Amino acid sequence: MGDILRRFGSTWMVLTGSVLLLSFGGTQLLAASSNLRNQIDSAVAKVRPTLVRIQVVSSDFGEGREVKGQSVGSGAIITRDGFLVTNHHVAGHATRIFCTLSTREEVEAELIGTDALTDIAVLKLKPRTKRTFENVSFGDSSKLRVGDQVLAMGSPMALSQSVTLGIVSNVEMMMPRFFGPSGAMQLDGENVGSLVRWVGHDAAIYGGNSGGPLVNLRGEIVGINEISFGLGGAIPANLAKQVVEELMKNGKVRRSWLGVDVQPRFKNSTEDQGVLVSGVVTDSPASRAGIQSGDLILNVAGKSVNVKFEEQMPDFMSLITGLRIGSEVPVAVRRDGRDLPLTLVPVERGEILPKQRELKPWGITARDISFLIAKEMKRPNQAGALVTSIRPGGPAGEAKPSLRPRDVICEINGEPVANVEALAEITKKLSAGKTEPVTVVAAFDREARRYMTVVKIGVQELRDPGLEVSKAWMPIETEVISREIARQLGQPDLKGFYITEVYPGTSAEKAGVKAGDFVLAIDGEKLTASNPEHYEEFATQIRQYDIGAKVTLTLQRGKEQLKLPVELVRSPKLQREMKKYRNDDFEFTARDIAFFDIAEERWKPEQRGVLVEEVKSGSWAELASLYAGDLLVEVDGQAVNDVESLKGIMETVAREKKSFLVMKVLRGIHTAYLEFEPAWKNNVSGTK
Repeated sequence: MGDILRRFGSTWMVLTGSVLLLSFGGTQLLAASSNLRNQIDSAVAKVRPTLVRIQVVSSDFGEGREVKGQSVGSGAIITRDGFLVTNHHVAGHATRIFCTLSTREEVEAELIGTDALTDIAVLKLKPRTKRTFENVSFGDSSKLRVGDQVLAMGSPMALSQSVTLGIVSNVEMMMPRFFGPSGAMQLDGENVGSLVRWVGHDAAIYGGNSGGPLVNLRGEIVGINEISFGLGGAIPANLAKQVVEELMKNGKVRRSWLGVDVQPRFKNSTEDQGVLVSGVVTDSPASRAGIQSGDLILNVAGKSVNVKFEEQMPDFMSLITGLRIGSEVPVAVRRDGRDLPLTLVPVERGEILPKQRELKPWGITARDISFLIAKEMKRPNQAGALVTSIRPGGPAGEAKPSLRPRDVICEINGEPVANVEALAEITKKLSAGKTEPVTVVAAFDREARRYMTVVKIGVQELRDPGLEVSKAWMPIETEVISREIARQLGQPDLKGFYITEVYPGTSAEKAGVKAGDFVLAIDGEKLTASNPEHYEEFATQIRQYDIGAKVTLTLQRGKEQLKLPVELVRSPKLQREMKKYRNDDFEFTARDIAFFDIAEERWKPEQRGVLVEEVKSGSWAELASLYAGDLLVEVDGQAVNDVESLKGIMETVAREKKSFLVMKVLRGIHTAYLEFEPAWKNNVSGTK
């Protein structure tokens, strides 16, 4: 029996049922299996049309940049007008969202609201024409029992919608304390496990299942799948439904905050009620009410408190985060054996980690300072912009002294910086109408010290590279006839160069020069090159002539010796000399095509376009699969002839904030059309 369980137990319920044959026989087994199959079919038919695969373009921040990334999760439509539920960690930082329905249709969606503390997010489908959708309802997760059969639905590994079957293994699963802080489920600074007791189950879930529904056999959502570490874990439907309703109504969840750190009572405690206060945040409602470390909180707002075990903690957290904000709340505490009545006034719980923002002119990312961050950094207030990352080689990184992560920018040229938005506005004002970086004096705090530094803020314009002095040039490529080659040819005294390439359509080709010819002399003066280090002799001699002059090459072609007059031309621009353009919205750099590009790629002389030189990782360009080496020839059907035309087109794109555009590129012998779907922000940026 053990072998059967190990081999088949998680495959399909009908096979697991074969173990039950020992207890109630084949006929009963078939009837039970048939009934189960009917229930599964009914639940799947009810829920599957509501499943969506969610493709998200989200933002992360590092090295002074906003970095875009793509991820895939799952969700379920819960209203006929297209609201759907998923996880915060799937879509909470989304800049663009696209949902694939069960019909394979792709529909864009918008983020309505998100809640890191419970890892729940609500999206709204935005079809091109108004319509209704199939939807699924929430069930009552409090009625779940260990052993109940459940279905995990979603899009594992970004595959099409799938269904797996399992049983409920735990109705109040929590992260063990011995996992430590690193084992806690942290999202944007919030400990999800402080409020969530997961529904544990053994239905197989994988990456991509996140946000998908856990469904009972009646076809109701009883959980939102979130985690997997051997067992799957789903956020209970009752909690998810409560959060979803508030997100749909207000776009966020308003919670009360007291400012206490608590833990279960000591194991050897003789108390039979209460939760132990381990710490109190200064200037918080709890500190103002007189609550102290070591107190036992016995009662809050008339409700008894009992936290002896870790599993009871979410009940207390639910109680204190659901109090009426701004209203007096009675609290009873026990201190040194005495019961004390206290009154506190809850405040609204703010973000622990405010959203980050990229400030291109500074080469940094930064965020506002929350109340708790200010306390942890021991700052007197929340003023300033907290630096979170620095772009290597950027203005802030090159300042002396340079800025570092966790520095707080407090003043610019003596003007106070209240927050990140204020820093952006000051920067915009100082940079208005300037084409060169602007030098400013920034005052910043680093731990307990105040520093000053000079920063040249601004997006540095790409300068045209200096041009080489134009000189006479023979439009061929050569290599030295080495002694080894000469000996192998049976001509040990042969010296000079052999021609590796004759550029098509040039004076050399018209004169009859061919690849493979040996160049022995120029205007009768013999060449002496016989070692690779002599490679510059031919070009050096040619440069002594004027552009337009004719020289006579003495050539050996097979056993025949020829003398051919060839007109010298102006040396073409090198690739490093071509004009460049950098687009800071899509984060790529391109340059004009050089003569040598056309030659190397065997393009026609009239080929137009710009060569992509660099694509930043985590950029809109990278997400659209634009690569370095691509020849960009069109943007939204408009021909790109050179970087000037590309610059004009992209300035129009930025001005109109186009949400969709197509670039046509040549990639070797292939042509590709690349779809860009940017999300535009009012950011401090620039394109040069």
